[in-house]
Amino acid sequence: MVWVKFAICLVVIVVAGTKLSKYGDLIAHKTGLGRVWIGVVLLATITSLPELATGISSVTLIGKPDLTLGDLFGSNLINLAIIALIDVFYTRGPVLHFLGTGIVLTTVLSTMLIAAVAMFLYIAQNVSSLGIVNYLGLYSIIFLCFYLLAQYMIFRFQQPQQHQPPGNESITIDHESMSIVKIAGFFAIAALATIGAGTWLGFIGNEIAEVTGLKAGFVGTLFLAICTSAPEIVVSISAVRLGAPEMAVGNVIGSNLFNMGVVVFIDDLFYTAGPILSYASMDHISTALFAVLMSCVVIIGLIFRPRFWPRVWVDVDTTILAILYFGAIVTLYFMEKP
Repeated sequence: MVWVKFAICLVVIVVAGTKLSKYGDLIAHKTGLGRVWIGVVLLATITSLPELATGISSVTLIGKPDLTLGDLFGSNLINLAIIALIDVFYTRGPVLHFLGTGIVLTTVLSTMLIAAVAMFLYIAQNVSSLGIVNYLGLYSIIFLCFYLLAQYMIFRFQQPQQHQPPGNESITIDHESMSIVKIAGFFAIAALATIGAGTWLGFIGNEIAEVTGLKAGFVGTLFLAICTSAPEIVVSISAVRLGAPEMAVGNVIGSNLFNMGVVVFIDDLFYTAGPILSYASMDHISTALFAVLMSCVVIIGLIFRPRFWPRVWVDVDTTILAILYFGAIVTLYFMEKP
């Protein structure tokens, strides 16, 4: 029955996620907010809510902060690896070469936040718990404030750059024939379906994790992260097939920002035993460093465009992303192997 529920959730996510990308693209057209901001804020928030629900259940019902932190850091890795998958579906060329500077800013901010979480995890384990009001970590407030500042910076940066890059015209339904209210209504229905199925999938991942016999950190990084990242995968692939690569990549990079800035803060609020990073494994720092390294590869791919790599299947930068992801999983498995 676990695998039947798993299949049902995936079907719902595929259908709802496809609609979510379509109506998200229409909202970007109607409101003039731009695809990058829609992807980074709106889509990223919706597709990251399963990580939030899984995290709250992990720290309150199960009492395992390693499970939620493994899920978050693992989701960061998968989100960056999704860019390689996006590159496969984007047939016009290397996908990172068709994106504007708004994605560069978003990726830099995301990288800084992931590195900050890793740094405070080390400090909490070796220097001071930095706890306030008995159980909440000071760093969690810092992460949330950084996230809000990052969204403000991205929004301000996008305002003078609302035009679409050449060659990125969207292939959507006739958005002129639909009102913004109707579009928002369809978007909300798709969002609720995506959130519900993605959250349920996170709990199913918990059930699958119980029979693996592996440590909570590895299970969270691999199995739970794959389950809770299913909405990001579907929405991003749907967006790139619509001809909106900036929205697709913005979704996965924005999800990393949301995971580190918002989910860590809320999980810390619900974990009453103490500041959450004080009860986490140091092994998560290795996962975070892999995520930082992969983010740097994305930044290089956005800025530097090599000509020595023959385009056969995916570009050199996205190939490196896939290699680093599998390297991270293998490394973590041997680090946490009983």
